Amino acid sequence: MKKKLYFGSNLKMYKNVQDTVAYLKKLSDNTADLSRDEIQLFIIPSFTSLDRATASIDQNSILLGAQNMCWEDQGQFTGEISPLMLKELGIKLVMIGHSERRHVFGETDYEENKKVKASLNHGFQTLLCIGETGEQKEYGVSAEILRTQLKIGFHGVSKDQIGKIWVAYEPVWSIGVNGTPASPDYAEKMHKVIKETLHELFGDASEEIPVLYGGSVNPDNACDLIVQPSIDGLFTGRSAWDADKFDALIRDAIKAYEEA
Repeated sequence: MKKKLYFGSNLKMYKNVQDTVAYLKKLSDNTADLSRDEIQLFIIPSFTSLDRATASIDQNSILLGAQNMCWEDQGQFTGEISPLMLKELGIKLVMIGHSERRHVFGETDYEENKKVKASLNHGFQTLLCIGETGEQKEYGVSAEILRTQLKIGFHGVSKDQIGKIWVAYEPVWSIGVNGTPASPDYAEKMHKVIKETLHELFGDASEEIPVLYGGSVNPDNACDLIVQPSIDGLFTGRSAWDADKFDALIRDAIKAYEEA
């Protein structure tokens, strides 16, 4: 049976408001003929772009997300964004635990857990990002790291919230300008670990949770990645930041999946 494929991108600290709106409109127009029953498209812009972004496109076409969120509804948290503020903007998706939040800003698995629970309790689609560092990979503890991030990240989450959970596997060593993409075989191996851990946590219902690969996804490796049995979608970086190029990558990946 064919599964739904997920394609998305985190715009990080790139694109101003005008650029973001133009990009979203172009991407929405380019992909209008692709059935949203068969693919889920999502983009995670900067906070300053979210208000205009939600007003500019239909989220049935492209789901819009926030790059981070505080676990408290309000309070003395200078510089933070609360779930209520995101709801007011009409945001439907929240990304939690991106490697840059963990490794540049020092967020812990326990903080990510608080954010995951807050996001789910507010009804957001919740995308938890996990991944091992290059050093952890060298020491042969990649699987243990992923299992720990999942078990702590989803601690206290109930089975009835599964429909709102997505997971993105992004090896830290594969992200960014100097990132090295994981081989399709390695990515599949880690995705299997993730799916096994999710099954331990949530039982058979965990099969509903899509697990996406992110980390230097590009036109050269997208097709080899999407055909892996345990990879449900591609969380694409800079290769997605041009609407025409992302559209082409998506179409090539869909074709490769359908022909596999």
